[in-house]
Amino acid sequence: MTKRIRQDRPTRQAQIFGTAARIFCEKGFDKASMGDISAATGLTKAGIYHHIRSKEALLFEIMSYGMDLFEQKVFNRVTRIDDPLQRLRATLKGHVLLVTRDRPKEITVILHESNALRGRYRDRINARKKRYVKFLEKTFRDLVRTGVARRIDPSVAAFAMLGMINWIYQWYRPGGRLDENALAEALTDMFLAGVLKPATGAH
Repeated sequence: MTKRIRQDRPTRQAQIFGTAARIFCEKGFDKASMGDISAATGLTKAGIYHHIRSKEALLFEIMSYGMDLFEQKVFNRVTRIDDPLQRLRATLKGHVLLVTRDRPKEITVILHESNALRGRYRDRINARKKRYVKFLEKTFRDLVRTGVARRIDPSVAAFAMLGMINWIYQWYRPGGRLDENALAEALTDMFLAGVLKPATGAH
């Protein structure tokens, strides 16, 4: 898939994708219908199918755009950081803020509908997810190798971090006691406290 940002999409297609992402968030992929998307966009079903060939293909495009967002706003930036502790801290904060502050519908769809894709669609999304997991595992290995982190299993640490972040959308609501930045700081410090050797500290 060609990397792009929303502004690069034709206006009608952007409308369809954005509306579908909202409906998938509200109803879930299985319960949402192309009729729901047609009614919400004001287009006929034929008009929808002119831009996308199936509901699953639509889900794939939405998830692909969500991955584009994540890579542009977080992944591509943190991979350039040499120091593993700074890299991990920036990754934690950036990922949490993407989920909480920006709250793109496409990211929520990725988190909530990860099992809905099949075949080559699932393979292509999973390949991009695995790239992130491998990056996290390498970062944790670097932390252990340099003596900064406890002797942790890199895979366990990577999936523990992802589990913590990927569940935030289920319980966090803006406007509460903690704003997005405070939450990102708190979660980053708590996670690092469990990873780093006591003498290192979280900062």
